[in-house]
Amino acid sequence: MAAQFQSDESRSAHRRASIDDDTAALRELVDHVKMTRPLQAGEEERLFGQAAMGDRRSEDRLVAGHLDMVIRLAGTRRGQGFSVADLVQEGSIGLVEAVRSFARSGESDFASFAEKKVGAQMDAAIAAEAAAVRDAQLLLAAATDYERTEIVIRHEFGRAPTEAELAEKLEWTVDRTRYVAQVVAEARRRHDEELLSFVDPDAIESDDDDERSDYDG
Repeated sequence: MAAQFQSDESRSAHRRASIDDDTAALRELVDHVKMTRPLQAGEEERLFGQAAMGDRRSEDRLVAGHLDMVIRLAGTRRGQGFSVADLVQEGSIGLVEAVRSFARSGESDFASFAEKKVGAQMDAAIAAEAAAVRDAQLLLAAATDYERTEIVIRHEFGRAPTEAELAEKLEWTVDRTRYVAQVVAEARRRHDEELLSFVDPDAIESDDDDERSDYDG
């Protein structure tokens, strides 16, 4: 498997661009909230009553009226693997759930109730993303070990190793060895496709024609 590494400079540039995009997205969301009319005294209670009867417009109004809380909570979780926009999207799911479940929750303070729901939704998404990243890193390490071991055995025996030989050398089960082998094969296939995408068929045909002309001459 061919590993590709970005230079420190390119990674820094990517991080700066990501931060700039995040800041712009946050600013846009804040501007949107500022244009939303705040909930008036007594309005929230009336909207909850209508939303409980299935009125979607009341539900949407309640969500819009508390979106500033979602943005605030998203801002406190920046830099944890999610953009602010994605965190707001996740938080909005929690806010909708809070609006729909508040009437039967037995709670009296919606702001506190919603903040817990929104925060929990964001934290769950961050945890799931972190787990996915860890799994990807572990799989990459396993694929690297597989390739190195494959080369060692091939050099030692002068042939391609069997699954059983690889499993024994790696101290893995055969099933795990087979799975990592599939991952490596897929990575190699994709790498070959990327290389082919840079190949100009016309140039190949031209080279072939030149070689034939030289041979004929």
